[in-house]
Amino acid sequence: MKVLVLGGTGEARALAAALVDSQDHTVVSSLAGRVRDPRLPVGDVRVGGFGGPRLLAEWILEHGVHAVVDATHPFAERISASAAEAALLAGVPLLVLRRPGWPPRPGWHWVDSLAEARLVAERLGDRIFLTTGRQGLAAFATSDRWYLVRCVDPPDAPMPASAKLLLDRGPYTVDGELALLCDHRIDVLVTKDSGGPLTAAKLDAARELALPVVVVRRPPPPAAVPVVETAEQVMAWLR
Repeated sequence: MKVLVLGGTGEARALAAALVDSQDHTVVSSLAGRVRDPRLPVGDVRVGGFGGPRLLAEWILEHGVHAVVDATHPFAERISASAAEAALLAGVPLLVLRRPGWPPRPGWHWVDSLAEARLVAERLGDRIFLTTGRQGLAAFATSDRWYLVRCVDPPDAPMPASAKLLLDRGPYTVDGELALLCDHRIDVLVTKDSGGPLTAAKLDAARELALPVVVVRRPPPPAAVPVVETAEQVMAWLR
């Protein structure tokens, strides 16, 4: 069985390794190409977009793919929608692999968009630690607050006028995050509900310092597509 894994996450890399180890499957992992130096999975890797759901469906048929697993980031809403439409067009089964979100904690302020996150954060403080990724910075560009912006790669979108850019990649430690928050006198943390342990240390640090946290809710997965949380569950589904 040939499996196309739409990846870029730790869960996608774990799934690719499990598929290669099983010797019952061939796997092609597709990365969007938005990160300059991505962590590559084992097996065949394809980098770059497909050009929309119809071209993705054509690629699936031309390459003899039997099943598609959407293991992209929980906030990759456009890619997930494209995958759902393409799988339907190609007539192949689709499964969504999503790590669970973070358990809610006291002091969290839940919002549905980055625009709402900005408004809430500005009411809560003046020095904001922004960890929502480089693609959503436009929502904060006209803010008059001071921001510490942490991204993996340099952003293309305009940044707030008063901001410091920190290029870094997890995993992070609680001690390191505590030092970062204290050194920059942060009084609000803004993040997305990405889930997983890779960047969770900032949440523990914020709780220790009693800082408010603004959390952007995840978009729902495509309708009528089954969702699992682990690579083991994907393997069971394939069997």
